[in-house]
Amino acid sequence: MDSTNSRSLVNLCLLSHSHSHSQSHSHSHSSRDLFKSKANLGLRSQAMTHNGLRSLNKLDMLKMRTQTKAIARPARSTVSKTEKHRPNGKIANGHRVMTVSPRYDQYKDAWDTSVLVEMKVGDRIETVRFFHCYKRGVDRVFVDHPMFLEKVWGKTGSKIYGPRTGLDYEDNQLRFSLLCQAALEAPRVLNLKSSEHFSGPYGEDVIFIANDWHTALLPCYLKTMYKSRGLYKNAKVAFCIHNIAYQGRFSFSDFSLLNLPDQFKSSFDFTDGYNKPVKGRKINWMKGGIIESDRVLTVSPYYAQELVSGIDKGVELDNIIRKTGITGIVNGMDVQEWNPSTDKYIGIKYDSTTGTGKKPMEEQIEQLEVLYPDNARGVTNFNVPLAHMIIAGADFMLIPSRFEPCGLIQLHAMRYGTVPIVASTGGLVDTVKEGFTGFHMGDFNVECEAVDPADVTAIATTVKRALASYSTPVLKEMIQNCMAQDFSWKEPARQWEKILLSLDVAGSEPGIEGEEVAPLAMENVATP
Repeated sequence: MDSTNSRSLVNLCLLSHSHSHSQSHSHSHSSRDLFKSKANLGLRSQAMTHNGLRSLNKLDMLKMRTQTKAIARPARSTVSKTEKHRPNGKIANGHRVMTVSPRYDQYKDAWDTSVLVEMKVGDRIETVRFFHCYKRGVDRVFVDHPMFLEKVWGKTGSKIYGPRTGLDYEDNQLRFSLLCQAALEAPRVLNLKSSEHFSGPYGEDVIFIANDWHTALLPCYLKTMYKSRGLYKNAKVAFCIHNIAYQGRFSFSDFSLLNLPDQFKSSFDFTDGYNKPVKGRKINWMKGGIIESDRVLTVSPYYAQELVSGIDKGVELDNIIRKTGITGIVNGMDVQEWNPSTDKYIGIKYDSTTGTGKKPMEEQIEQLEVLYPDNARGVTNFNVPLAHMIIAGADFMLIPSRFEPCGLIQLHAMRYGTVPIVASTGGLVDTVKEGFTGFHMGDFNVECEAVDPADVTAIATTVKRALASYSTPVLKEMIQNCMAQDFSWKEPARQWEKILLSLDVAGSEPGIEGEEVAPLAMENVATP
């Protein structure tokens, strides 16, 4: 980027492994310099320039405002729906943002950049291709490789992480090793010219935001493949935990697949009392990501407290997180998609003045419809239009979560004036206030294999308490309170920016106040 243009930004790059259609650097180089540096890494790149073609992926990079000449940024989890919206909040503050994700689908808006990069994955050399599009002010980059696309289309029918819940694909470690390496290359090799304000490679003065265990190798590769060779000298990594229950535990003998020096073994070394995937000593990707990153965050303040409270809520990583520290920031929501005054899925528009899981559970839900044909409907498959209509039409939303890192459903409900009835856990504590914007049932037993009678009693008692408020001034006021809340990414983005600025990447500056979509990218406002 020419220094005579508007002040550029330090880039932030978000790396995400989630399935999203759109749930984590800054000195420019010549093509010759890029090829030379890649050769030193044992990597080779073709077609370094991208000639205006677009491409998509989910490593998010965001540039913080800075005086430097170029811009760049980093990379979110078992499936987080919030990661695709967080970057919009970042650009609203005037930062340049890239997301990098696997190309799980043939996204219609993502175009082939013709940029190819070779990297070592396990004991093989693999080639990835980058796809790109520019949506709502964000560079969406997708990493194209058969290990991603064939898992969805050719082999498993849209199962991204494994053939069934709780079971990993055998090559998951190779898949996400590839993603992390590709994410580190994207800011340097993609010559993106997405708008008049931002052009050229992101460069090396960037912050990578890595999301969950799937991205845990990124800070390790950053240190061993780049910083050790004088590249990405100022780059930092923020690691975001969306769900501590998914940690990436594998056999300790698999450490050799990661192509990391032995010095990292202690960061991944982990022993638990379980026999899966193997008995005894294991490697734990999330543990490694937490230890090797520069900052650790999660998706709500109360969930951050739970993670360090003990083994049950911290899932055996509580002691590690207590040592590293953790910051909780409540997720925002897409207030454009979830807007009762403009929602295309509901017949009557209004505002505050107008008032896939476990089979046995699915069968029980469907049985309710048989037992109570006039009062119940059992729908087990998620349907976007139906979700909008249900939330818009309901009076109460029951959310009996055993644990909930943040949650979006309660935000959607309150946005539409549907009063939430929630368990007192995680982000539900931070976002729903008893007697003001909803009803709390108390903290539930975290044991998932049995139903605690006390939990059943708590649900029944609280639902009766909520129903007793129906058609009263108390409930009317509660509905108005719900719809008056600001659930946008504006405040969460400000908090994220404060944390990222504290990492002191060269040239970082606070952003500018803006709308949900960046003022510098208003041409993209109409894009869904």
